[in-house]
Order: sequence, then C-alpha cells, then structure tokens
Amino acid sequence: MIDPYLALKWIHILSSTVLFGTGMGTAFHMWMAHRRGDARAIATVAGNVVLADWLFTLPAGIVQPATGFTMALMAGFDPRESWLVATYALYLLALACWVPVVILQMHARSLAAVAAAEGAPLPPAYHRIMRRWFVLGWPAFAALIVVFWLMVAKPSLW
Repeated sequence: MIDPYLALKWIHILSSTVLFGTGMGTAFHMWMAHRRGDARAIATVAGNVVLADWLFTLPAGIVQPATGFTMALMAGFDPRESWLVATYALYLLALACWVPVVILQMHARSLAAVAAAEGAPLPPAYHRIMRRWFVLGWPAFAALIVVFWLMVAKPSLW
C-alpha cells in the first residue's frame, strides 16, 4: 500500500511538470509561429495552444495548489510560514498572468484566422495582442521558477 503523502507528492511533482512543461512548450510554439508571420500557421498553432491550455495547463494548475496545500498540512507545516505565503502570492501572480494570456491567445487565433481566410496581412490589433502576450508570459514563468525553488529550499523568508 502506498503512503498517502507520497502519492500526493508524486501527483504534485507530475502536475508541476505538466504545468511548467506545457507552458514552455506552448509558449515556444506560439512565439515561433508569430515570428514566421504566416496567418494560417498562427491560427492553427494558437488553436492548438489554447486547446493545450484547457486540457493540460488548467487541470495541472488546479491540482498544484490542492496537492501542495494538503501536503503542507500533512507534513505539519504552518500554512502561514513565510515560504508558503510567498508561494501562494507567486502562484496567484502566475494565475493573474495566465488568464489574460489565454484570452489573448484566443483573440490572436481569431484575428489570424480572419487574415488567413481573407488573404490579408495580420492586423495591428494582432501585433498589440502579441506584445501583451509576450510581456505577461515573463512574470508568470519567473514566478513559477521561484515557486520551484521555494518548494525545494523551504527557506524562512521573514
């Protein structure tokens, strides 16, 4: 019989891998399609990226805090320990960036699909969306990297 804490830890580690890995992979593909400037390719890639966000990123993003908080309680950590509070804040920052990113990806997909169907260039609105998408991605990824460090180091921050 497997230890419940160990089972949660495995789920937590696997979901963090899915969360971060899917984020990196989809961001890379979205950026590379954007750089090519081919509206048809952008529409296809953005559609796949949005689908991956719903199928992989969202479930992993729900599993992460649920398993993490449960493990912290099971291990006897005070939920108000500084490293946990910092983790909550950084995770919320990543979420606050991710939600608009998904919305921006859906808009980019739509604008690219229209441009492809009309044989027109990508409109200025598409380029504004991608600038916002790019800017929002950095704090989300940085926050998750720091969360990884906090999970491993569990430092006393204050």
